[in-house]
Amino acid sequence: MKSNDTNFIRRLQRQEEDALEFIVDKYLPLIKGITHKVLAPLNNCGVIEECINDVFLAIWNHSKKFNGDTHDFRKWICAIAKFKSIDYYRKASKEIEFSSDYMDLNTGKSAEDELILQEDRTELIRLINHLEPVERDIFIMKFFLGLNTKDISLKLGLTKAAIDNRIYRGKKKLNKNAITPMLGESGI
Repeated sequence: MKSNDTNFIRRLQRQEEDALEFIVDKYLPLIKGITHKVLAPLNNCGVIEECINDVFLAIWNHSKKFNGDTHDFRKWICAIAKFKSIDYYRKASKEIEFSSDYMDLNTGKSAEDELILQEDRTELIRLINHLEPVERDIFIMKFFLGLNTKDISLKLGLTKAAIDNRIYRGKKKLNKNAITPMLGESGI
């Protein structure tokens, strides 16, 4: 028997390889789109391909945990792709060094403007790394990945109000941390 639209979930849960091939054929463009959207700022095709492979491996390894129909399956694999991509982004952004090839010189901005923007990004990443892990995750998801508060609350298991409070408190901490080093340097 070969996998098709009606039996591929059962066959996947029984660990039959043709089901995985069916899923790759059917859902690869969707998975590629999700991972590319999250990981494109890294400008690293190798990381994107590795993440896509990891998504399909996770689908294969956790298929027995899935309960639902084809529509639910699509949502389930989208969630896996999204969160795997975010994990890869976090890991890569910790390792990344911003270099001159990161700057896009076709924006119409001067080299000085680009340098200032680059320094601001580096400073922001440095400041965000001083936040508590949960607040850091919230800031990355909200301001770097563009997720809304509802999605963040679902991912982290917190209420929307808790997310908003942590963003508010985090912004205050970032402002304080950004001003404190300047005060220390000036001798005030």
